[in-house]
Amino acid sequence: MQGPWDGEDFTSQPWYHGPLSRQEAEALLQQDGDFLVRASRSHGGHPVISCHWRGSALHFEVIRVALRPRPGRPIALFQLEDERFPSLPALVRSYVTSQRPLTQGTGAVASRPVVRQEPIRRSFSEDSLLDSPAQIKLLRARKWSDSQPAGLEYVGQSREGHSGQGASAVPAFALSRMDSDPVLLQNLAPLASVAHSLRASDGQLRAKAPTKPTRIPSLFWPDASGCPSTYCELVPRVSSSQGTSSGHSCPEPEAPWWEAQEEEEEERCFTRPQAEISFCPPDSPSGLLGPQNRPLEPQVLCTLRGLFLEHHPGSTALHLLLTDCQATGLLGVTKAQQDAMGVSSGLELLTLPHGHRLRSELLERHEVLVLAGALAVLGCTGPLEERAAALRGLVELALALRPGAVGDLPGLAAVMGALLMPQVSRLERTWQQLRRSHTDTALAFEQELKPLMRALDEGAGPCDPGVVALPHVAPAVRLLEGELAGPLDESCEQLLRTLQGARQMARDAPQFRRAAAGRLREFRPNRELREALTTGFLRRLLWGSRGQAAPLAARLGKFQRVLSALSQRLEPDH
Repeated sequence: MQGPWDGEDFTSQPWYHGPLSRQEAEALLQQDGDFLVRASRSHGGHPVISCHWRGSALHFEVIRVALRPRPGRPIALFQLEDERFPSLPALVRSYVTSQRPLTQGTGAVASRPVVRQEPIRRSFSEDSLLDSPAQIKLLRARKWSDSQPAGLEYVGQSREGHSGQGASAVPAFALSRMDSDPVLLQNLAPLASVAHSLRASDGQLRAKAPTKPTRIPSLFWPDASGCPSTYCELVPRVSSSQGTSSGHSCPEPEAPWWEAQEEEEEERCFTRPQAEISFCPPDSPSGLLGPQNRPLEPQVLCTLRGLFLEHHPGSTALHLLLTDCQATGLLGVTKAQQDAMGVSSGLELLTLPHGHRLRSELLERHEVLVLAGALAVLGCTGPLEERAAALRGLVELALALRPGAVGDLPGLAAVMGALLMPQVSRLERTWQQLRRSHTDTALAFEQELKPLMRALDEGAGPCDPGVVALPHVAPAVRLLEGELAGPLDESCEQLLRTLQGARQMARDAPQFRRAAAGRLREFRPNRELREALTTGFLRRLLWGSRGQAAPLAARLGKFQRVLSALSQRLEPDH
């Protein structure tokens, strides 16, 4: 029995506009409540709900949770925050009919769909994104099809529907067969002439191979020796101007650097390090900041707020894991960098004397992430519910970063550092509102996250590569940089635990690398969000293009005073 989600094709819905950029979507939204659903071009084609609310356009990524196929249930669920739906149309209907806010943090309500004016031109890759049993059944059924790319419009129509006038004009090789179909044809045109008839200029053939190739009809290839005919898979011929030979398939798209296969380490003698290594990406033109910027530009802060609201905490956690792995030297380390530092990973380098530069960069990254997280709460000058929603967003991000989930412990330490800052923890009315409006989130923070962070700082928390992708490096980094505080007896015990943890962390670096690469497999980051989480961008955002050159201690002290003033303005002392 098929469920109610079978056959629901959201591309036929009037509110779905297909691939659309953020700017194009915002141009269609005119009044509060206007909304549409689009396929994000910058985020792997994932569905995004764009809604106009309180004079601005907001964008909300719809999370798709894949399920193991079983009879009588959907193969995926769709969600914005907590509630999950068996299909995207069901999600949209629920929010529109009940007039519930799309997210609690924004309060945006979708009420009027922006109707699509032109039909969507679908391709096989778009069909595969639907992942519905009805669509899979449609592609696998034995259907009539013309072999010319322009004839793909008849895909999905049965032979019986074309048995009348015009059926005789179809050549014999136009009846496609799948690998599992019985032999139907005996006399076919030569393969070379058929391959030449597939014209790339018709717009249906692409030189770039899809991620999951569709099942291509098979053709007979007469054997010159007179043996019975066999069949082979038809490989479309690409013109020589595109640089591809006629007898080879199109090249696969190059995998991102964080998915590159790890080369087997060859036995080699230790080489003396040539110089200290930095894993910070080189300066490049920013897509969010101009060449010269002032600290805390309001327009940039507004853009960042919308960017983080658009992404689910799980998606933000993966973006943070990617940037943390690059900053730590766990992923993306080149052969030249390995030769220069004498080891193969930043987790090993930070335990060595010549890892001082890396340790300094990691300490600065931790501090700027903490300050940016605190600014996300203290910068909310609106109603009390807005600050409570910002607190909830940080707690949910910490839950997504914890061991067993994304497993980015440096990111978790930064988010928890922002929540535990004195300027944030003193906001009693804001925390009370969080407990009143989001009780489960507040309980998770008090009962799960705070004890976990305390154990990690003491060197007693979970650190196995199976549940952790990037270990908690802050205790070892602080110790090696001479920062160890506390009573003498406790400090000695913590010193031993920290040193043992650093030794184990360096030994398990290959396992952590594989765990991080596994979590980031098939992950396609948003370019702007990835930039917003880098150390260089946050440094310029907080202190400006000119102030970022000041010493770190001076910059941190100045910004601490700024946060204290913001905290007092929000909730003055009585």
